Amino acid sequence: MSGLKRTTEKNLMVFSGRAHPELADEVVQILGQSLVPTSAYEFANGEIYVRYQESVRGCDAFVIQSHTTPINEWIMEHLIMVDALKRASAKRITVVMPFWGYSRQDKKHRGREPISARLMADLFKTAGADRIITVDLHADQLQGFFDGPVDHLMALPVLTDYIKEKYGDQPLAVVSPDAGRIKVAERWSARLDGAPLAFIHKTRRTDVANEVVANRVVGDVKGRMCVLTDDMIDTGGTIVKAAEALMAEGAAGVIIAATHAILSDPAVDRLKNCSATEVVITNTLPVSPEKQFDKLTTLSIAPLVARAIREVFEDGSVTSMFDGHA
Repeated sequence: MSGLKRTTEKNLMVFSGRAHPELADEVVQILGQSLVPTSAYEFANGEIYVRYQESVRGCDAFVIQSHTTPINEWIMEHLIMVDALKRASAKRITVVMPFWGYSRQDKKHRGREPISARLMADLFKTAGADRIITVDLHADQLQGFFDGPVDHLMALPVLTDYIKEKYGDQPLAVVSPDAGRIKVAERWSARLDGAPLAFIHKTRRTDVANEVVANRVVGDVKGRMCVLTDDMIDTGGTIVKAAEALMAEGAAGVIIAATHAILSDPAVDRLKNCSATEVVITNTLPVSPEKQFDKLTTLSIAPLVARAIREVFEDGSVTSMFDGHA
């Protein structure tokens, strides 16, 4: 009877894949809900099986899954979960992907390349998704890849509130790791009381992944605590080189701030041993215990995701969460 009561009275049902259950648990706790019991496992050949242990007919479903390592496995599980909901007559299915897998493959740099970020959107649409909630996309145009509403949440308030509280008494500068992310850095500057902007002019090799050839600081950072912002940290090469370039230009210190902590090897060693004072991230992706280090601070994105789910469920305004800046 409990399943019937949940469906008919509340109609809001939250589901979680196995990639990052801690985040999903925190989200439902804030919502005053519980996760729908789900059976998920692999067959001997690696195929994934999913079945919900309650009726989901007519529900407003929110399916949370972080696209983390092993990324292809968790994306496949996410797709299968959506398909199971569609075939079980869920009324509306919202995919909650705090990190959009393959988001960096959003355009063709050279001939004969895929646009994998678009393929991701098409796969979720085909599986039965009506809507997507995501956090800090690598490029804003990804919102247009999905044929339906995309709620693009920003971790900016979470990160800047923390930095203002801890470093607000020092002269700050906001630094973009490349010229292409200046617009994002401007939002940071506005939230940090108009802190001056700088950026790193860099040359990236197109034939070698994650490799930067040269860094040059454009802007005055001397004597300032520099907030070096990016949407993600993967191997850490780019951000660490940028931090060293800022210190060489006379910065008082560097705070690295990023939403998505992918932290592929050798990121942890690089960050641990670099000159940055602190590395501030969010929990859009799980960070395993062996990847934790002393100057790493993880802020929770769960209140933001929970509020977005509530706004969507109640047909409210997700944009209003960001003071009209979303």
